[in-house]
Parts: sequence; structure tokens; C-alpha cells
Amino acid sequence: MPDLPSTPAFVLVRPQMGENVGAAARAMWNWRLDRMRVVGPRDGWPNPRAVALASGAGRLLDDAMVTGTVEEAVADRHWVVATTARDRALTKPVLDPEAAMAEAARRIAEGQKVAVLFGPERAGLEKEDVALAHAIVAAPTNPAFPSLNLAQAVVLMAYEWHRASRGMEGARMEMGGTEFAVEAERAALADHYEQALDRAGFFFPEGKAPSMKLALRNLWSRMPLTRTDAQILHGVMRQMVRWKERGD
Repeated sequence: MPDLPSTPAFVLVRPQMGENVGAAARAMWNWRLDRMRVVGPRDGWPNPRAVALASGAGRLLDDAMVTGTVEEAVADRHWVVATTARDRALTKPVLDPEAAMAEAARRIAEGQKVAVLFGPERAGLEKEDVALAHAIVAAPTNPAFPSLNLAQAVVLMAYEWHRASRGMEGARMEMGGTEFAVEAERAALADHYEQALDRAGFFFPEGKAPSMKLALRNLWSRMPLTRTDAQILHGVMRQMVRWKERGD
């Protein structure tokens, strides 16, 4: 199945039950979504329980991308949203499902590639997963009982995608000879700055270094970077390091 940018990829992060993966595949195919990605499934892959529950949507499982990390699963995406009902103490735009899929439709009409992250059944996405996303999707559920089953969450987002994409119109972004940066390029930029800042002693005191690095990753994920932007920022950091080493 060719990886066309016409629909978002639904990324199931560390799913714990094959039945839920199969039910998610069935829900996706109800709304003509066929880009499934699975990160670190607990019970291995392929999973016979997933196949049994998928019913007529088994081809989504056959063609699913299976990766070991979320970073691999979203490396070729331009815009990533994370579904979560929990406060992750990260500065992110928060959208309801309708607004999130409307924005996804707008970006896909421009030629961008989109991914939607869904967390494991028991605890949902970790904050390190959410830090990779550009926005959070939170459904207006009962505050006393906010969590959705994995397949339920997939149904909700798939239906909102269907509603948004029906009215999707072509849009055009003048890119000036460049393209939007995909997540792998954004991650490389984050790595470059983190390593340079680490050598400069920026992450101090040592006990706060992990949270500072996470906050910096989160900052990069909120920026609508193009490939040219990324190249410029790489060059800025390289030149600053050279200037420091020369001692000017």
C-alpha cells in the first residue's frame, strides 16, 4: 500500500492487547483510513487476536508499519498530534477532536503528512511521547471518568477525520523553494542543539538536566519549521561553536 499523504497515519503506541489493535483497525477502515503504525506491541507481531477482531480490515494489519520507538513511527511526518486525557505538564496547544482533524485536513490539503498518536490501554502516552507531538487532542469527556478505550479513541478520531475531510478543499502554501521539515529533520536539529548545549554546560544543575532537555524537545516540536529553517539553525549553532573555539 503506497504511503500517500491523503490520510493521517494512526500510531498505536505500545498497545497491550491484540484485540484492541484489531478493533482499532476495523474502526479505521470504517472511515477509509488505512495508514496504521504500531510501536512496540506488548504481545508481539503479527498477533492472531488482532487479526480475529479486525474482521474485514485485516489488510490494515498486513500493511501496518511496526517500529520499536515513537520517533521511528513519526520520522516522516510533518505534524503530529497526541491523544491524551491526562495533564502532562507540557506547554502545548490543546485541541478537541473536531478541531484537530480539521487542522489535519487543512495540512494534508497542503501536501503535509500527519500522524495521530494513541497511547497504551492502561496508562496512555508517556510525557516523552507527548513531547514529540506538536499539539494535544483532548475529548470533552466526563472529568470524573475521562479515559477512553483504545478502539473507542480511534473511532472518535476516525469519525472526526471523515467529517473534516468531506469538506476538505485544496489549499496552497507558497514555500519559496523549500518544504516543511519532517520529524526526523526536527529530531536531528534537537539532537544537535542538545549536544552543543550539553558541552557548554547549559544543563545545570545535573539533577534538572532531564527535565530541561525534555522542555527543549517540546519547544522544537511546537515550531512550524521548514527544511531551510532547520538548515539555518544548524548553521547558527555550528558558527557559534566555531566562534567559541576560536576565542574571538
